[in-house]
Formats: sequence, structure tokens, C-alpha cells
Amino acid sequence: MTESKEKRLCQECETPLSGRRDQKFCGDYCRNTFNNRLNEDSSNYMRRINNILRKNRRILEKLNPDGKKTLDGITMAEEGFNFHYYTNIYTTKKGSQYIFCYDQGYLKMDDNQYMLVHKQDYVK
Repeated sequence: MTESKEKRLCQECETPLSGRRDQKFCGDYCRNTFNNRLNEDSSNYMRRINNILRKNRRILEKLNPDGKKTLDGITMAEEGFNFHYYTNIYTTKKGSQYIFCYDQGYLKMDDNQYMLVHKQDYVK
């Protein structure tokens, strides 16, 4: 009786595998290296976006230490705030749209004025 066993190899270093049938890697190092290489492009893109979002949040938090403040958009821009990146928009029943970077947000008002706010528990 001859058994034809398929030789299984590590997907990263091609070392022969022994053990579980569903094993794909010889160890944690190979698994991590394989997955990091696989996600490298999207990771760089996401890292860049997350850095912008975190910077925006830090700026809003710095400019609004007391939880509510009105200031002009030029001040925000001078600090390096990027108005194109945010995490979510909250629309009130009256139709006002608050734009948030995590828990820090703002409402655009007239004459390039912005009301900075801290997210309340009722805001989803």
C-alpha cells in the first residue's frame, strides 16, 4: 500500500512543514513576515491617513481645551489642520453638520468661523 503524501512547505521560507494539516508557516516570524509583505501597500496608505487624522485631532484638542470655542478657519489652517480628513459627520435634527476627528469636532459657521466642540455621549 503506497501513500501519496503531499509535501507541505512554509508559505514564506519554503521549509518543509510537519504537524497540523492546516499549518501554513513554520513559525511566527514567517507568518508575520508574509502578512506584513502582503499588506505593505495598504498599510502605508492607511498609516498616512491615520497620521493626518491624529494630527487633526491633536490640533482640535489644543485649540479647544474647554470643550467649546469659536475661532476662524485661518487659525486652524495655520496650525496645520487638514479639512479634507475626518472620521465622521453628525447631522442634527435642524440639519447642522458637525465634522469629527474621533472625539473632537467642529461646525462651520458664517464668515469662515468654526465652533469647536467635544463629542457628547449622545452623538453616535
